[in-house]
Amino acid sequence: MMQLQSDRLYYRRFTPADDVLMYALDSNPEVHRYLGNNPVTDICQVQVYINSLLDQYERNGIGRMAAFTKDTDEFIGWGGLKLEHNVNGREQFYDIGYRLLPQFWGKGYATESATFFIDYGFTTLNIPVINATALRANIASCKGLIKSGLTEIETFDYNGDEAVWFEVRRKLSL
Repeated sequence: MMQLQSDRLYYRRFTPADDVLMYALDSNPEVHRYLGNNPVTDICQVQVYINSLLDQYERNGIGRMAAFTKDTDEFIGWGGLKLEHNVNGREQFYDIGYRLLPQFWGKGYATESATFFIDYGFTTLNIPVINATALRANIASCKGLIKSGLTEIETFDYNGDEAVWFEVRRKLSL
């Protein structure tokens, strides 16, 4: 099974057996505060999501990955790249993202994950541009994306909320 690691975390592809972990994450109303306030209510919903991740791994070679602490082996959420479509007028782009359980917020894990996967995207996957979006109201996520090296490019309307479009470009060596 593919496994990657950053300083304090390791990442692996999701499997169908991770449905309970994903349900703990995506049924939490705090986690969904800036994601439309629509947490899942049935484990079948996360099973469908995990199946879509498995399809992304197969089709695109990438997708969100389960994230665990190295020291305690605890599931903290997910991070990683995703080939995204039809957001903010962009037909297709590589999106960096993360979603963490509340007890792991404020510890730098989101920034660590985003920084790791941006580097991975540039150096291993040879992706030229990586983007991210976050609601303006999600101040912590916006700060984490900026700390990870992304720059705010513009704002746009996302279902009635102000969203921020971030971008980082691979630096070409001379």
